Amino acid sequence: MQSRDLRQRFIDFFVNKHGHAAISGAPLIPENDPTVLFTTAGMHPLVPYLMGEKHPSGTRLVDAQKCVRTGDIDEVGDATHLTFFEMMGNWSLGEYFKKEAIEMSYEFLTSPVEEGGLGIDPDMLTVTCFEGDDDAPKDEEAAKTWESLGFVRNENAEPGQRRRIFFYPKKANWWGPAGQTGPCGPDTEMFYFTGDNEDPYYAGGPEENEEWVEIWNDVFMQYNKTAEGTFEPLAQQNVDTGLGLERVSAILQGVPTIYESDLFVPIMAKISELSGVSLENPSAENQKAMRVVADHLRAAVFILADPRAVRPSNTDQGYVLRRLIRRAVRSGMKLGIEGFFTVKIADVIIENYKDVYTELARNFDFIRAELQKEEDKFHSTLGAGEREFAKMLARLQNEGSTQLTGEMTFKLYDTYGFPLEMTKDLAAENGLEVDEAGYEAKFKEHQEKSRAGAAQKFHGGLADDHEETVKLHTATHLLHEALRDIVGDHVYQQGSNITQQRLRFDFTNPERLTDEQRAEVEARVNEAIQADVPIHYEMMTVDEAKERGAIGLFPDRYDEKIKVYCMDKYSTEICGGPHVAHTGVLGKFKIKKEQSCAAGIRRIKAVVSDGESDIEFAGELGA
Repeated sequence: MQSRDLRQRFIDFFVNKHGHAAISGAPLIPENDPTVLFTTAGMHPLVPYLMGEKHPSGTRLVDAQKCVRTGDIDEVGDATHLTFFEMMGNWSLGEYFKKEAIEMSYEFLTSPVEEGGLGIDPDMLTVTCFEGDDDAPKDEEAAKTWESLGFVRNENAEPGQRRRIFFYPKKANWWGPAGQTGPCGPDTEMFYFTGDNEDPYYAGGPEENEEWVEIWNDVFMQYNKTAEGTFEPLAQQNVDTGLGLERVSAILQGVPTIYESDLFVPIMAKISELSGVSLENPSAENQKAMRVVADHLRAAVFILADPRAVRPSNTDQGYVLRRLIRRAVRSGMKLGIEGFFTVKIADVIIENYKDVYTELARNFDFIRAELQKEEDKFHSTLGAGEREFAKMLARLQNEGSTQLTGEMTFKLYDTYGFPLEMTKDLAAENGLEVDEAGYEAKFKEHQEKSRAGAAQKFHGGLADDHEETVKLHTATHLLHEALRDIVGDHVYQQGSNITQQRLRFDFTNPERLTDEQRAEVEARVNEAIQADVPIHYEMMTVDEAKERGAIGLFPDRYDEKIKVYCMDKYSTEICGGPHVAHTGVLGKFKIKKEQSCAAGIRRIKAVVSDGESDIEFAGELGA
């Protein structure tokens, strides 16, 4: 079964057999959620609905969601890890729960292909459930549902008995929240056996045996994690499932890894052609390098195709994008690829996906141009790094030393993009040793600082549903419309980061706002606040929204109902919510800063107040 067929079969199964509405996946860059840089799961665009907002398409939903996760970036190159992947998901917003969700998952996996399922042998499956802790009880409801489908608890199983249920702690069987706060809950996971063992393959369970590959995860969102770290019951119980398209495609196509599936075959073939490295029995080093190039450039292409127009940079999503491209280029160099090559591989990726994800073709020129520029910059940086290494070498020779210190080695990595292996090669060529322990210590220190900075920067967010966050989110709508009215209709939102202290709004504009424009924008927003108009939403089709002059990101599916929030003459915009009931509660709007954040992109940081004292930035004005 080809990946295209699997993707559509999943959607059709839930639409035709179980009354779900198919919805468009969200962009890779989340809107108004500072807790994450990328959409890492299907839940991101649905957070307001998980918190109680009504979804335009109802309470049963199904979609295919593009995701980026970089937490396991160093693992990329093995059989299963990816930075970009597609997650198929079905949703219940306060309707069905554990029993129905598990039964649907099992039906889709095991029912015959001619009946709309995947035809997987149930004896090749095992499942896991949450064992319980101080935050939530053992998930007996999920386990009993699996027992009704022929599975048996591991501790009760007879020797050789298959289809078992294992219980694991929160680390393995709890999902979320996606950021620091938000909806979360216990889950049940489904694993497929990929090994050759006939009987004792249950030893240790799927968490200890790599021959078991997780293919589906049913999350039962019963709780909301607060900023204080406590777990409160949600007003409505939700189901969020995720089936990994790449992993299941490999299983159904009978290939050993995702890189042999139809999603990667043409990409890997192009890398082989450019490098001269055969796909037949490559060395372990070459195999990993080829996979890194394929995965990282696939992720980079989809990030560049996002409507938010992210470019490589040294901050936020742009930093991740730059890191992906440069890691791909380094791996290509290891393979012996000469000259510029990222665009050639990007062309294959776009061709492979453009019929499913039309934004790739729409942004074809932009994707290629940004890859070309970044690859060129990286080659220049490497040249500068080689010159820096020469200076270090001369200094060490003058000092009579033969060791490149950890600090020197880390500088070559952090400033010039030299991986440790490249530095070791240069050192060996010049009779030097590398203080690897010192390098690792500096690298660990750098990671800890980065994590601490991320924790400070991405605290709170729209997902926490806090009163001040909702106010600031509402204010972004008024700001967006005011900018378009005063600066020009070329202005479009390119990103938004909202905490409980302030809003940050990125928008297209080639020049700095004049003092007069800034004052007018601020006055226009405050005019809307003083008018104290009611805020309401309407559900309408894409065409209806366009006729009404709504702004925002329109889904590709024109038959899809969308939610449009209206604030009288001051704003009409596509959004999931939530918002305040009327504009007057915002108090007073104040622009604190306006600056450039990328070529052709400006950034405004602003606050709302009660009219007497501004909300402070709490030390993160520069964030």
